[in-house]
Amino acid sequence: MQEKLFARLQEIYPELVQFRRDLHMYPELSFKEENTAKKVADKLTSLGIEVRTGVGGMGVVGLLKGGKPGKTVALRADFDALPIQDEKEVEYKSRIPGVMHACGHDIHTSGLLGVAQVLSEFRDELPGNVVFLHQFAEELPPGGAKAMVEAGCLDGVDVVYGAHVASDFPVGKVGIATGFVTAAADSFEIVLYGKGGHGAYPHTAIDPIVLGSQVVMNLQQIASRQVDPLKQVVLSVCSFVGGGEAYNVIPDQVKLKGTVRTYDEEVRTAVEASLKRIVEASCQAVGASCEVTYERGYPATWNNPEETAHVEAEVLRLFGEDGLLRIPPGMGGEDFAYYAQERPATFFMVGGRNPDINATYPHHHPKFDVDERSMIQTGQVFIAALLAYQARHQS
Repeated sequence: MQEKLFARLQEIYPELVQFRRDLHMYPELSFKEENTAKKVADKLTSLGIEVRTGVGGMGVVGLLKGGKPGKTVALRADFDALPIQDEKEVEYKSRIPGVMHACGHDIHTSGLLGVAQVLSEFRDELPGNVVFLHQFAEELPPGGAKAMVEAGCLDGVDVVYGAHVASDFPVGKVGIATGFVTAAADSFEIVLYGKGGHGAYPHTAIDPIVLGSQVVMNLQQIASRQVDPLKQVVLSVCSFVGGGEAYNVIPDQVKLKGTVRTYDEEVRTAVEASLKRIVEASCQAVGASCEVTYERGYPATWNNPEETAHVEAEVLRLFGEDGLLRIPPGMGGEDFAYYAQERPATFFMVGGRNPDINATYPHHHPKFDVDERSMIQTGQVFIAALLAYQARHQS
């Protein structure tokens, strides 16, 4: 059966490219994906798949019932874009000013729709059921996954698989990590209130720029001196804003923004507490005050070791040792974590880099693009993984 499904996937590849390029030309931002959700729902409906719309917000869930008994496998793709101006010189570049698919979600969506099409054409031979999770708002916390889970998208589901195209390794290769694959992604905003004054008389002011500089350095002690070095943490201050155009005016406040990445929940909690304590103590030392806002983003994504071993075996069988990359955990954030908290899950990466078509730029770059053949490899892994799962659980 797998050979027939793979052959059909190759046959409809031009249709997948056409659908992907339409999504790429007309992207929509997180929580605003009305037209994208409709396109996805219409496609699934045309395949005779049961469709639920508005799941958790903009989510679309398709249910394909196989003709033979078996388990229920969920496959997930996301479909939101980013607030970035598309700078590629291609015919399918974004037509929407300031918005583009700069992370490959159009690839994910189109690839999963291809899987839905070929499986629907062979549904009578298919064991069990397949749930197609088409998710909104992966890029912007609180994201869409948590809301979709709360709306029941995993009801009756036994296992979940998800994929992400990767521009940092070549098309034709698949990357898999066991255990943690992405980190918890939190953000913080710190407002430091000093006392403005003349740059020539700093003793009459409480300089928030000097204070902010001290805070930036003091926060580095969290990772270097307060957390077990065997437990990963990244704390980055990424924005430091204060003062105006005048060269001789000490401002009365500055604002810092940044991100914290962790895997361990105890470390995550400890870092949050330490950050607040360090900022408050730094202010107290110079007579300043502060406001600290710490927002918890997506939790870390955990690949179930048993299920991931099975997926890895399928990748080896399909692409050989050269096609499998055993990748380390990454510090990026991904709300697939919410599905993995509820069911055994595996989230894998599919190579999309190809210098021949200028697909070499990193994710979230204005010239980001990937080799569209990655949709085929994604579909093959999805199909092989779900068929292997059904075979292992036949009574």
